[in-house]
Amino acid sequence: MNSQQHVYEFGPFRVDALKRVLWRDGEPVQLTSKSLDTLLILVSQPGEIVTKDDLMKAVWPDTVVEENNLTQQISMLRKALGEKVGEHRYLVTVPGRGYCFVAEVRVTDNCDLTLVPDSREVNLVSGKRDLNLVVEQHLSSHITIDVDKRQEQPAALIHFPRRVFRSRVVVSASLGLSLLVLLAYGITWRRARQAESRSGPRSIAVLPFKPINSDPANVYLSTGMADALITRLSNLRQISVRPTSTIFKYADQQPNAQMIGRELAVDSVLEGTVQKLDQRVRVSVQLVEVRSGTPIWAQTFDQEMNDIFSLQDAISEQVAQSMTVQLNGADREHIRKRSTENLAAYQAYLAGRYFWNQRNEEGLTKSLTHFQSAITLDANYAEAYTGLADAYTVAVAYHCPMDPAEAMQKARAAAVKAISINDQLAEAHASLAMIKTRSDHDFAGAETEYRRAIELNPDYATAHHWYSEFLAMSGRESEALTEIQAANVLDPLSPVIGTTLAERLFYARRYDEAIAQLRKTLDVSPEFRSAHFVMGLALEQKGMLDEAITELQKSRVSTTNDAFVDASLGHSYALAGRVAEARRILHQLLALKDSEPFEIAMLYQGLGQKQQALDWIERIESREGELSMMLRLDPRFDSVRSEPRFQKVLTKHNSSV
Repeated sequence: MNSQQHVYEFGPFRVDALKRVLWRDGEPVQLTSKSLDTLLILVSQPGEIVTKDDLMKAVWPDTVVEENNLTQQISMLRKALGEKVGEHRYLVTVPGRGYCFVAEVRVTDNCDLTLVPDSREVNLVSGKRDLNLVVEQHLSSHITIDVDKRQEQPAALIHFPRRVFRSRVVVSASLGLSLLVLLAYGITWRRARQAESRSGPRSIAVLPFKPINSDPANVYLSTGMADALITRLSNLRQISVRPTSTIFKYADQQPNAQMIGRELAVDSVLEGTVQKLDQRVRVSVQLVEVRSGTPIWAQTFDQEMNDIFSLQDAISEQVAQSMTVQLNGADREHIRKRSTENLAAYQAYLAGRYFWNQRNEEGLTKSLTHFQSAITLDANYAEAYTGLADAYTVAVAYHCPMDPAEAMQKARAAAVKAISINDQLAEAHASLAMIKTRSDHDFAGAETEYRRAIELNPDYATAHHWYSEFLAMSGRESEALTEIQAANVLDPLSPVIGTTLAERLFYARRYDEAIAQLRKTLDVSPEFRSAHFVMGLALEQKGMLDEAITELQKSRVSTTNDAFVDASLGHSYALAGRVAEARRILHQLLALKDSEPFEIAMLYQGLGQKQQALDWIERIESREGELSMMLRLDPRFDSVRSEPRFQKVLTKHNSSV
């Protein structure tokens, strides 16, 4: 029997290779064509490691694709199969090699009469008379029932798949019961057609709602409403939701649901308007199918402002149902779960997230005030504490004017408080993990928190992103690349995630791939300084020194000094023969009391002064994993990395991580 006619059963699932459909407990599971191809290859070789190269050649036989395309299909498969991070019920990643399907698989053929989850049973008890009967009836396909010549046979089970099929069944029955068979098939076939017509989009982007006017209350509410719906829909494992960080860029754009949906690679887009009038709020929403550009569902809600939580419940449930998701009691509980009943606290939290997403000094400062206000209004508001932790952590990373040690202490206290209120909050665990890494240098504790965050919400792109950075600092570069690729699949337009992916590729010496990724990122976010910086590093390694200098200059902030960027720029100047400019930067850094030895060593290396570079490398203190990672991987130190003095420093740093 041709393997393309096999049916594979595992757990509650059945995948039909001939009809190219995956079923779970009799209900179709939506998969892309490439995801289904990937599943069929893996499930046909249970217990065997299928290499990444073999998978990519089989799934994309006539196309050269990047590995992250395969990573995306595996991620979609895990989600479709309901597999949580760390469970490995079905798929196991074999680092550096490929993937293995580990569940027990039962194989049958399409023409076999085998009990399967998507069948319908008709129990035909043999008649008391010996009848020889053949009934053939065409219903898109045909069923043939041959009556055996034996008398008084045991009851036979006939299984009727929901979709059109051909099968031969040998039974003893009467003509009347044979007609019952045909009736049963007709009902099943009709239900199958209904199921097909219900098969709808399962991935969605919720755009920032458009405020009717520029009243600040409407502006905060518009982005906040989208954020709330994203959070609620993300609790449903049947739906893939683009995160707030991805859709925030569309806040100031005129909506074009079909264009944005294609850009975000989703099946549907939810868009709407919001207006607050005194104590009432009016929200108009529509769910648009991206493929056709037509609305699936639209409605206007006009309610009291103090009932906004019920309004969000109603919209979330309507969206889910319009996407053919059957909500059970647990699903509805997840959608309706609220962290606060205090409307004023909620509004303060929305304002905090609005300003936090601006990712600049002014916005972060305002977000701290609003998050603190939300906590004052509701001391048990877990999300507000998480927002406060994120605001302090990001403010330190963006060099906002505050004491870093004190800020991280406040961030830690806020994250711990959020977890004590709600241990199921993935964002709080990810925030605490970041703090444990950056401030506490508690790498074991950080990994525990990252794994917990991803287990609670596998679609939380930020957790995958931060975990990737942690793995890179820990010397686990292959795992780090896998995690950042997963984050990029979940949040493909995030400039920070896209840049971090390019950074991982840069450290892996995959410069062309890094440059290609950075071009995608800069197409979306042309002013994102970090992308220009990493682009400069990659271009330098390609020998494109003039272009590298241009990119590094773009990454500088004119109003502040960024020693690391300046040192990198000086390094490129030195390689380009612009020695005077390189030495000017070197002298500036030497004059600073808090200059990092790493930066000065980099400049000396660029100038070809190897011994001075090693002198400064020996001054580097083993304080944090990020510095150890750069010592271990930065290609700019390749010319001195094999030196005994360098290796001694590297050994000291690696032992401290």
